[in-house]
Amino acid sequence: MINRKKILIADSDALNLEFFDLMLSKLGFIVEKAQDGHIALEKITNAAASELPDLIIINDVLPKVSGWEILKAVKADLKTAFVPVLLLSEINDVKEIVEAFELGADDYIVKPFNFSVVLARIRAALRNSMLISQIRTREKRLALAEEFSGSLKHVIIHFQQAFEELLADITDTNAGAALNEAYAVKIKDKASRARDIFSGIETIIEQTESEWMGLKEQEIGLTILEKPIRDTVDC
Repeated sequence: MINRKKILIADSDALNLEFFDLMLSKLGFIVEKAQDGHIALEKITNAAASELPDLIIINDVLPKVSGWEILKAVKADLKTAFVPVLLLSEINDVKEIVEAFELGADDYIVKPFNFSVVLARIRAALRNSMLISQIRTREKRLALAEEFSGSLKHVIIHFQQAFEELLADITDTNAGAALNEAYAVKIKDKASRARDIFSGIETIIEQTESEWMGLKEQEIGLTILEKPIRDTVDC
């Protein structure tokens, strides 16, 4: 089951805030509110990565810090760049809309709006965010697999070298009674090195499996991704 989604709404109009809070809360979303841009920006920048909102809805005109400034700040910060942002505006102007998308806005909603349409856009933005998160997780898994492959290759090379040396020692030894003790020491040393190498392989495998499973738990199943938008977000 997908966790309940958190939405941060920033609007200087108290009625709009209460409306969104009421409607989205009824649908199961967690709603955070801010009546000016400074409060909204603080909530975003001061939040730990695990506490960030899943989606931000901001009015373009806000006291203290404008919605445009918040949009720029969110998209410029690596911690928040992938959080979808919906910009609310009373200006239905092509230039403004294009600029919003160029700055990284995930959608531009013109007031007055129909809540059903806004809700559909919220769900679409969350779905896109989930898809991007899925791609990022799989990229991490691929990088981890490549790193593991490189490390495994490295230790195997050293393992082969150790045993080639051991084989050479065995081949070159014309054992006499006086050499037996020294020969035994060599065998013990080379075998010990081989054992340490195998131990290193086991450690790498265990660490990789642990990280792999952690990333796998964050993945979104294909069955969820294939659902219609209205069914994708389990509030």
